[in-house]
Amino acid sequence: MEVAAAVAPTVRRWLGQCRPLGCEAGLRGTRPLPAGGVSLRLCSTRVTLEGINKPLIERIIRVDHAGEYGANRIYAGQMAVLGRSSVGPIIRQMWNQEKDHLKKFNELMVAYRVRPTVLLPFWNVAGFVLGAGSALLGKKGAMACTVAVEESISDHYNSQIRALMEDPEKYKDLLQLIKQFRDDEREHHDIGLEHDAEAAPAYSVLKIAIQLGCKAAIFLSERI
Repeated sequence: MEVAAAVAPTVRRWLGQCRPLGCEAGLRGTRPLPAGGVSLRLCSTRVTLEGINKPLIERIIRVDHAGEYGANRIYAGQMAVLGRSSVGPIIRQMWNQEKDHLKKFNELMVAYRVRPTVLLPFWNVAGFVLGAGSALLGKKGAMACTVAVEESISDHYNSQIRALMEDPEKYKDLLQLIKQFRDDEREHHDIGLEHDAEAAPAYSVLKIAIQLGCKAAIFLSERI
């Protein structure tokens, strides 16, 4: 109870920082992602939609945008609790990559004219609560959450890669992007394991519960 009371003001501050997503000033211009190889292009860019499987592309971009948004909120929750701890810089590093991922999917939403999931307000709160709640279990709990979420996301990216590989030349740019982001998520997963995620209380139960939630979020965000 003392820990919860101590972090409550920080949690309220982080929740208050949520802003609507869209084409913001920070998205304009070109700036490379940390992993390199894919650039953020102008927010006003439109792509040619002729000849593509539009339902597939819309589903991919919508759910990936929602996933990266949720991941940002999870790391925001973890930072609210553990930001000043020894693991804070590690969480910050992973969060910074997720911010770049989200910026790119914000841009793709405009380029492909895809509407976001109507569940974004829910993912805003749910992601933050999951991040803060896992961090209240301690550093190992936060890392267990990271492992569970990032494993789910990387597996989901792999399924999308398989779908796009039916016509790799047509979807070359999107494939390159998703592969890069998948590799980033795998790196986050490995960082979690390196920082004793498996030593978290009830690790197996926690991991299964979080991954079931991730599967439900993916299913809903693809469709709603």
